[in-house]
Amino acid sequence: MKTTENVQPAFLFKTLSDPTRLRLLNLLASGETCVCELTDTLRVVQPKVSRHLAHLKRAGLVEARRDGKWMHYRCATRADSLVRHVLTGLREWMAADHAMNGERRKRDKVCCRISRRKTGGRQSK
Repeated sequence: MKTTENVQPAFLFKTLSDPTRLRLLNLLASGETCVCELTDTLRVVQPKVSRHLAHLKRAGLVEARRDGKWMHYRCATRADSLVRHVLTGLREWMAADHAMNGERRKRDKVCCRISRRKTGGRQSK
Protein backbone atom coordinates (compact mmCIF):
# COMPACT_ATOMS: atom_id res chain seq x y z
CA MET A 1 0.00 0.00 0.00
CA LYS A 2 1.49 3.32 -1.06
CA THR A 3 1.22 6.51 0.97
CA THR A 4 -1.64 8.59 -0.40
CA GLU A 5 -2.82 12.16 0.01
CA ASN A 6 -6.04 10.93 1.64
CA VAL A 7 -5.23 8.22 4.15
CA GLN A 8 -8.00 5.71 4.79
CA PRO A 9 -9.19 6.22 8.40
CA ALA A 10 -9.37 2.47 9.10
CA PHE A 11 -5.74 1.99 8.03
CA LEU A 12 -4.63 5.04 10.02
CA PHE A 13 -6.29 3.88 13.23
CA LYS A 14 -5.16 0.28 12.76
CA THR A 15 -1.62 1.65 12.44
CA LEU A 16 -2.04 3.54 15.71
CA SER A 17 -3.35 0.49 17.57
CA ASP A 18 0.16 -0.93 18.01
CA PRO A 19 2.00 0.13 21.22
CA THR A 20 5.43 0.06 19.54
CA ARG A 21 4.24 2.46 16.83
CA LEU A 22 2.85 4.82 19.47
CA ARG A 23 6.20 4.70 21.27
CA LEU A 24 7.98 5.51 18.00
CA LEU A 25 5.67 8.47 17.31
CA ASN A 26 6.32 9.68 20.85
CA LEU A 27 10.08 9.72 20.23
CA LEU A 28 9.66 11.35 16.82
CA ALA A 29 7.54 14.12 18.36
CA SER A 30 10.81 15.49 19.80
CA GLY A 31 12.22 15.95 16.30
CA GLU A 32 14.01 14.06 13.57
CA THR A 33 15.61 10.88 14.86
CA CYS A 34 17.94 8.24 13.44
CA VAL A 35 16.78 4.62 13.45
CA CYS A 36 19.76 3.63 15.59
CA GLU A 37 18.64 6.07 18.28
CA LEU A 38 15.14 4.61 18.20
CA THR A 39 16.41 1.03 18.54
CA ASP A 40 18.70 1.93 21.44
CA THR A 41 16.00 3.90 23.26
CA LEU A 42 13.24 1.33 22.86
CA ARG A 43 15.58 -1.68 23.17
CA VAL A 44 13.94 -3.22 20.10
CA VAL A 45 15.86 -4.86 17.24
CA GLN A 46 16.44 -2.77 14.12
CA PRO A 47 14.36 -4.90 11.69
CA LYS A 48 11.31 -4.59 13.94
CA VAL A 49 11.73 -0.82 14.29
CA SER A 50 12.19 -0.44 10.52
CA ARG A 51 9.08 -2.52 9.83
CA HIS A 52 7.00 -0.36 12.19
CA LEU A 53 8.43 2.85 10.71
CA ALA A 54 7.52 1.64 7.20
CA HIS A 55 3.95 1.06 8.38
CA LEU A 56 3.83 4.56 9.92
CA LYS A 57 5.16 5.98 6.67
CA ARG A 58 2.49 4.19 4.58
CA ALA A 59 -0.14 5.66 6.89
CA GLY A 60 1.26 9.15 6.24
CA LEU A 61 2.35 9.68 9.85
CA VAL A 62 6.12 9.92 9.32
CA GLU A 63 8.58 11.03 6.66
CA ALA A 64 12.09 9.69 6.07
CA ARG A 65 15.38 10.92 4.67
CA ARG A 66 18.67 9.14 4.09
CA ASP A 67 22.00 10.57 5.23
CA GLY A 68 24.68 8.18 3.96
CA LYS A 69 23.96 4.86 5.62
CA TRP A 70 21.73 6.44 8.28
CA MET A 71 17.94 6.74 7.95
CA HIS A 72 16.29 9.61 9.78
CA TYR A 73 12.55 9.84 10.51
CA ARG A 74 10.30 12.65 11.66
CA CYS A 75 6.59 13.20 12.12
CA ALA A 76 4.91 14.07 8.83
CA THR A 77 4.85 17.77 8.00
CA ARG A 78 2.91 17.49 4.73
CA ALA A 79 0.16 15.22 6.03
CA ASP A 80 -3.52 15.38 5.09
CA SER A 81 -5.95 17.02 7.52
CA LEU A 82 -7.00 13.80 9.29
CA VAL A 83 -3.38 12.84 9.99
CA ARG A 84 -2.55 16.37 11.19
CA HIS A 85 -5.47 16.33 13.63
CA VAL A 86 -4.61 12.87 14.93
CA LEU A 87 -0.94 13.79 15.40
CA THR A 88 -1.95 16.94 17.30
CA GLY A 89 -4.14 14.92 19.65
CA LEU A 90 -1.45 12.29 20.13
CA ARG A 91 1.18 14.91 20.97
CA GLU A 92 -1.09 16.39 23.64
CA TRP A 93 -1.70 12.96 25.17
CA MET A 94 1.98 12.01 25.01
CA ALA A 95 3.04 15.27 26.66
CA ALA A 96 0.85 14.43 29.67
CA ASP A 97 1.73 10.72 29.89
CA HIS A 98 4.39 9.82 32.47
CA ALA A 99 5.72 6.74 30.61
CA MET A 100 5.98 8.60 27.30
CA ASN A 101 7.85 11.49 28.97
CA GLY A 102 10.30 9.00 30.46
CA GLU A 103 11.06 7.50 27.06
CA ARG A 104 11.69 10.95 25.57
CA ARG A 105 14.17 11.70 28.38
CA LYS A 106 15.84 8.35 27.75
CA ARG A 107 16.08 9.20 24.01
CA ASP A 108 17.89 12.45 24.84
CA LYS A 109 20.60 10.48 26.65
CA VAL A 110 20.86 7.93 23.82
CA CYS A 111 21.15 10.65 21.15
CA CYS A 112 24.34 12.02 22.66
CA ARG A 113 25.90 8.56 22.89
CA ILE A 114 24.91 7.66 19.29
CA SER A 115 26.18 10.99 17.92
CA ARG A 116 29.61 10.27 19.38
CA ARG A 117 29.54 6.77 17.86
CA LYS A 118 28.65 8.15 14.39
CA THR A 119 31.50 10.66 14.44
CA GLY A 120 34.03 8.18 15.82
CA GLY A 121 34.24 9.99 19.15
CA ARG A 122 34.88 13.39 17.56
CA GLN A 123 32.63 16.27 18.53
CA SER A 124 30.40 17.36 15.64
CA LYS A 125 30.27 21.03 14.72
